[in-house]
Amino acid sequence: MDHEIFEAGDIALQSGRMLRNAKLAYKTYGKLNAKRDNAIVYPTWFASTHADNEWLIGPGKALDPSEYFIVVPNSFGNGVSSSPSNQPAPNDRGRFPNVTVYDNVVQQHRLVTEHLGIDTLRLVTGWSLGAVHAFHWAALYPDMVQRLLPFQGAARASRHFQVFFAGVKAALQADAEWREGFYERQPERGLRAAGRVYAGWGFSQKFLRDRLDIEQLGFASLEDFLIEFWEGWLLSKDANNLVASLWTGQHGDIADNPVYRGDFVAALSAIKARAIVMPSSSDLYFPPEDSAFEVAHMPNAELRVLPSDWGHLAGKGLHEPDNAFIDNALRELLAA
Repeated sequence: MDHEIFEAGDIALQSGRMLRNAKLAYKTYGKLNAKRDNAIVYPTWFASTHADNEWLIGPGKALDPSEYFIVVPNSFGNGVSSSPSNQPAPNDRGRFPNVTVYDNVVQQHRLVTEHLGIDTLRLVTGWSLGAVHAFHWAALYPDMVQRLLPFQGAARASRHFQVFFAGVKAALQADAEWREGFYERQPERGLRAAGRVYAGWGFSQKFLRDRLDIEQLGFASLEDFLIEFWEGWLLSKDANNLVASLWTGQHGDIADNPVYRGDFVAALSAIKARAIVMPSSSDLYFPPEDSAFEVAHMPNAELRVLPSDWGHLAGKGLHEPDNAFIDNALRELLAA
């Protein structure tokens, strides 16, 4: 096992359900210094695990384990932390409780403070749903988070984003094998269909117009790209875990909690961290316009748009110029 487990116990969720014997998987990189002030939290993104974050961590990079203690917590529902695929009956599979980003971050805070003994964070960063987690960290624990860099994410799920995830979920669950989540084998046709829905959103129109799937990623044709990249990605996941993660993503909102009681502007205004908010110029579901609104209500934030034709996946580590832009911003923010 290449990760550790924080035993969170029985936790009450925003949904009114309990997640019993909750297990929060995490991996750390580097060492905590004597002052215990070099910690960075870097949450996982949609349907990913800690291994998917490692492209941004390493010697000579901004997130250098020789200098920082980097904690990567796995989201509930991702198949490593407590999830439909590993939770015992009666709360397994189609009966797994709905878990919000708020629920996740509260337990991540317990991991960092109670288990790891850290009371200040040099930085919280993340991509996509990981960026949503990062916003929650900064709003819920403003005196703890010193710096914030969410890239290609949002402080709350827009109505447009909710429509996107609703389409992915509908395609997956249309498979006759779905059986309300109590399938005997993975609903492969639904997973493949969901992959093709996702394919229309992940990269930009210009990315496909310029045939970068062929010229840059090396696929033989558009159909080859759809099968190998998109269908292949979702076929590697458990369907119930995907549905759980889709629900979490659709309900991400830094104000939907007992602290801010729905006041989105108040939640943004409470963020004290020095922040760089980084949308991709061509992201189809976290557009720069949403980020501009967020930054306008954050007291110490800069909007820095990543100029890229790679759409939302500019933050996935696939394209070196995009990788360098993100790494340089992290380096600058950490040095500030």
